[in-house]
Amino acid sequence: MAFSELEASALSEESPRNFFTAVTRHAGASGEGGVSIIADVSRKSASGAWLRPEFGGSPASREALATLARRYSQAGASAISVPTDAGHLGGSLGDLRVVKEATDLPVLRRDLIVDPWQIWESRAAGADAVILTSEILPEGQLLDMLILAQRLGLTSLIEVHSMEHLLRVRHHVGFPHPSYCLLSISNRNAENLEPDLTTTLRLADMVEDRGVLVSDAGVSASRDLARLRRVGVQIAIVGEALMASEDPAGALAMMLRPPATENGAMPKVDFQ
Repeated sequence: MAFSELEASALSEESPRNFFTAVTRHAGASGEGGVSIIADVSRKSASGAWLRPEFGGSPASREALATLARRYSQAGASAISVPTDAGHLGGSLGDLRVVKEATDLPVLRRDLIVDPWQIWESRAAGADAVILTSEILPEGQLLDMLILAQRLGLTSLIEVHSMEHLLRVRHHVGFPHPSYCLLSISNRNAENLEPDLTTTLRLADMVEDRGVLVSDAGVSASRDLARLRRVGVQIAIVGEALMASEDPAGALAMMLRPPATENGAMPKVDFQ
């Protein structure tokens, strides 16, 4: 496809849904209020294993994806995250389009964005937000992509994995417009991909405006959301913990309830 065709396709899309507002409406530096969940519809785990048999690549899997997105919306999700990495997570831009058409929620494209072409491509596919990973983008390129994303009406999530990268980019959060930029802390270990929620708990103190903080991975129960709220973080991306459940949407609804036990463990639910 020529760039002129991609540009025309992106500009012909309906205006993006407001991802920033959808996920920050509960958030605030004081830690008061509710929690916003960005529900991830990964086909595969971080290790590359299929998470659900109905997502194994058959034509019917697209309908299963649409059904799940609708159920997440009904269960209280604030937005949907859609992996589009075919090789590692089994996703595609087609998946993003399916989810976008199945629900009124804003949709995040979850992929490694390394070229401006992918920003245009994301908008053409119907994305409302993209992730920009600080570890792989030089500072100048990150700023250029933030400008382009905002120009196209997309919310950007600047992703960091360590204190080093947080200190490098935190002064760019809110550029070029504060209502189009969030800061996402990935809790996955770079070596073994295992999630550790303490990454967010440790780094949150380094961020003045906790209302724009997103914690990615490591949330599996309402007690984890409570731990995040105690440090002022009220937005989380949750995927594998839901997808591994017999009823992902039911698990999401249960997670959003206040802890029902002393330790906040997610109660067992009869899905029959």
